[in-house]
Amino acid sequence: MSYRKAMNVATPIRPATGHTVCPHDCPSACALDVDLMSDGRIGRVRGAAANSYTAGVICAKVARYAERIYHPGRLMVPQRRKGAKGGGQWQEIGWDAALDEIAEAFLKAEMRHGSEAVWPYFYAGTMGQVQRDSIERLRHAKRYSGFFGSICTNPAWTGMTMATGALRGPDPREMAKSDCVVIWGTNPVSTQVNVMTHAVKARKERGAKIVVIDIYDSPTVKQADLGLVLKPGTDGALACAAMHIAFRDGYADRAYMARFADDSDGLEAHLKSRTPQWAAAITGLSVEEIEAFARLVGTTKRSYFRLGYGFTRQRNGAVAIHAAASLATVLGSWQHEGGGAFHSNNDIFRLDKRMLVGSAMVDPDIRMLDQSQIGRVLTGDAEALRGRGPVTALLIQNTNPANVAPEQRLVRQGFLREDLFVAVHEQFMTDTAALADIVLPATMFLEHDDLYRGGGHQHILLGPKLVEPPETVRTNLFVIEELAKRLGVADRPGFGLSERQHIDAILAPSGSSFKALKEVRWLDVQPDFETAHFLNGFAHPDGRFRFRADWTATPAPNRPPASVGLLGPHQELPSFPDHAALIEAPDAAHPFRLATSPARSFLNSTFAETRSSMEKEGRPTVMIHPQDAARLGIAEGDIVRLSNSRGTIRLHADIGGGARPGVLVAEGLWPNSAHLDGEGINVLTGADPVAPYGGAAFHDNRVSLTRDEAA
Repeated sequence: MSYRKAMNVATPIRPATGHTVCPHDCPSACALDVDLMSDGRIGRVRGAAANSYTAGVICAKVARYAERIYHPGRLMVPQRRKGAKGGGQWQEIGWDAALDEIAEAFLKAEMRHGSEAVWPYFYAGTMGQVQRDSIERLRHAKRYSGFFGSICTNPAWTGMTMATGALRGPDPREMAKSDCVVIWGTNPVSTQVNVMTHAVKARKERGAKIVVIDIYDSPTVKQADLGLVLKPGTDGALACAAMHIAFRDGYADRAYMARFADDSDGLEAHLKSRTPQWAAAITGLSVEEIEAFARLVGTTKRSYFRLGYGFTRQRNGAVAIHAAASLATVLGSWQHEGGGAFHSNNDIFRLDKRMLVGSAMVDPDIRMLDQSQIGRVLTGDAEALRGRGPVTALLIQNTNPANVAPEQRLVRQGFLREDLFVAVHEQFMTDTAALADIVLPATMFLEHDDLYRGGGHQHILLGPKLVEPPETVRTNLFVIEELAKRLGVADRPGFGLSERQHIDAILAPSGSSFKALKEVRWLDVQPDFETAHFLNGFAHPDGRFRFRADWTATPAPNRPPASVGLLGPHQELPSFPDHAALIEAPDAAHPFRLATSPARSFLNSTFAETRSSMEKEGRPTVMIHPQDAARLGIAEGDIVRLSNSRGTIRLHADIGGGARPGVLVAEGLWPNSAHLDGEGINVLTGADPVAPYGGAAFHDNRVSLTRDEAA
């Protein structure tokens, strides 16, 4: 009887599990387990518990990925603009017709102004090597204008490479073995949840202290044992004062510096005047807070300095991250498991991308245009154009410059040029796609094969196709291959290969392949302890950490080519760690500093289209300190105006967001249309390059703040 009863109960069918990687622009590159339903759709998305860095934890926005892949607003068919640019009128066309029109427009641009009139513009909407970087192969084959990527990494990578000679460091999993984790210049609760996974593990298992250094009372600061909220762009001053205290109070490891650093005596002399009182006046911190921080890291040998991408958003960011890394060297933290300084493992991955990007076809005489200055490029700025002709055609993949790029009004003005042809390959009708002439629907990461690496950890990971895409959408690689055929370069090296063939070529130096990696899911390529901690010497030719910086002669992964040269006020960069007063300081007309920090439910402009993310974020707001609000007669929810020389936008006031008086924080890259006047926060951000190798200072803006009396 019991057997017959059991047979009458329907047995639930468990979904199959697929294995892949989060593709989005985040150093975590999380390994994922995905429920594959019997109807061919995905279900729940989870962090892979078997991956030692992801450790089963992912951010909420990726966990809700089914909401994005099956979103009713997803682009499904190619579309051609009808009527005025940006007017919102479209007609459906077929793939062949769309690609034919794009190729014809590119050939016309080339005929009128030369090959450099076409600019392939892309970035990290996917971090997949094949789908992101294949556009470079087309660029080189056609001798189109080059793309100097400057919007994200440059100042931080420059400063860390100046310090250590390479972009690598102590195993990020060692945070769990630390006695003090210093999370500096990043808000991982919102942006890199795995950092918190390992830091909290150290707290639970070892009683470790978590220090968080940020510019406002972020969700990560709220979880800290010691939270330090300083003024934007003053991190270098804090680091210098902590080093001053280390020398003063005997925390400095002189024996370590004598063996591994270049000029500790010169640094100590330089820091004599960089007292806690000096730093307090610059940072807004109290002397007691600075002393407490220096004492904690000075007396804790296993101090792990996790340095984030917030350093890239300031005009003095390269100097600031160099100073923070120098603190780890003064203390000798590198010698200990769970100690040292880490920003990125970018240099440890042995990937051969020559075929993928078409390295054999590179012409050094082709101009390189700065990604961050797209507004200036498209509006004819002679310096931004490197003194050459106009850009009259764009192919855009994996990025949304009409929302993301600085100087947004210039960007929009450029996109509205009647003589500019724009093709956008996208998943949604973004602010950029809305200004295009042709819009092509793109696959999502679960619908194609690709290869990933985790700059925030040490894994090379495979992301195989798990579900079939809609019949009418296409991969990035498909678009590049089809355009190559129409543009007469399909016979050049690297064309005609599938994703899997490209992955095999990229993995060849590691001795792996698509098939082999699919079996093991990822490769752990973390260097051994001595190499990772630079105990065999730092990566400079003399094996020494650089306290004394040569900002114009040191190689870096993102150093611009000779045709671009040094950028920004590089002559003003200090030789030793210091507070470099290169930030956009307040003035009488613009007494506030504005930072445009990431939101928890968005990732740059991605996820801003999903209902759950928008509901969690609410609406575009600006955080205002209560003292400033009271002085200006601003109440919670009031509409306020932020203005500077670049423009004016209106936002709702959020009183008491945790920044210091005189500092404003606007979280999240909302679609421009979500703002009261249809213009986003990047109306207010500048595109002047950061010294010495470029960058975009999104958190470094002076503005005025007034209550909108008309509203």
